Amino acid sequence: MEYSLLTLKNGIRVLHKPAQESGIMHMCLMINTGSRDETNQTIGLAHFIEHLLFKGTKKRNTYQILNRLEVVGADLNAYTTKEQTCIHASFLNEHFERALDLLTDITFHSIFPLTELEKEKGVVLDELDSYKDTPEEHIQDEFDEIVFHDHTLGNNILGTPESIKAFKQSDIIQFIRDNYNTHEIVLGVYGNISEKKLQRLTDKYLGDIAENNYVKTRVAANGYIAKIDKKEKNCVQTHCIIGGRSYNLNSDKKTGMLLVNNLLGGPGMSSRLNLEIRERFGACYTIESSFVPMSDTGMFSIYFGTDDEKAARCVKLVHKELKKLRENGLSAIQLHQAQQRFKGQIALAEESRISVIIAMTKSLLDYGSVDSLPELFAKIDRVSTNDILDIANENFALDKLSMLTFVPAE
Repeated sequence: MEYSLLTLKNGIRVLHKPAQESGIMHMCLMINTGSRDETNQTIGLAHFIEHLLFKGTKKRNTYQILNRLEVVGADLNAYTTKEQTCIHASFLNEHFERALDLLTDITFHSIFPLTELEKEKGVVLDELDSYKDTPEEHIQDEFDEIVFHDHTLGNNILGTPESIKAFKQSDIIQFIRDNYNTHEIVLGVYGNISEKKLQRLTDKYLGDIAENNYVKTRVAANGYIAKIDKKEKNCVQTHCIIGGRSYNLNSDKKTGMLLVNNLLGGPGMSSRLNLEIRERFGACYTIESSFVPMSDTGMFSIYFGTDDEKAARCVKLVHKELKKLRENGLSAIQLHQAQQRFKGQIALAEESRISVIIAMTKSLLDYGSVDSLPELFAKIDRVSTNDILDIANENFALDKLSMLTFVPAE
């Protein structure tokens, strides 16, 4: 994949993917820290900081921050995961300096005013409640607790009511000092800008940021024991997740697992779970699978929501599909079809340029490099039928699968 890379004197890296034909640019600032870097006393702090970045800097108040890009029709947003925090924006080419100035300002010069801090606690508490009103989201949070029991990876990214209410300004400042390592921060830029201009403007806005090379130590994921659990919730449907631990980012089986995940419950209507459970039997409306590799571990899961009387059948059908992969794997033709479908979906995803630059930036943080499409396709093509069989047996054995079910309360 064509891109250039420069490193500022403070360690911040700048990744640029050119796009000569487009009048729109996309930018993301990704920091290698997330909810797993919190303590059990500060659950949700990484996400809370993401909110507060928009609440005031040394030279801008909340209103000025929110309007700085929106006034020119641009988009500004952010998100937090288990291991990263990302602030991203999309805008017309002519507003590149305006966007870079703002992203730099909120990331490195926020002052976290006490009045805004207390106000935002209420906002995040409402956000937490909104997720609890969305069973397909809430069940994922509780499933994380099962798969990563007694580890920060199992904590809710949003936090708990108790932890959110207890956040102090000093907690925020300490977390940033301990985790915003400039050598683990990447600015990604997708758009039409010369390398000379990019160097000049990133030096101007990012070059004077103080270097922080504090090295944090992430606590390794602890042992995993599969668990089956059922809970009554205030919901209409029955919701279920089946899954468990899987491969990390550096596993040589990661690409194969991505392929298996796509085959089972990827975005296409022809995924195995969709064809068998929704189309053939009409047993549910939504069924999907997910594989999330992280720095030292990973998680695979299958989610579905259906009427209570159909739930047991759906569980049985899911296990039937997993058993097929454990016992039969894929034929050479089936594997080739799965590879072609997966590669086509990846190529089509290139149309979403903000997603592309975010993925490239994350790849640089995770691996120190970014694969081109041909390199990525070659990795997919190297997956063999034996690899698929091994992956299925290592991940889908019954004694390795946890299950969490939300059933409607009486």
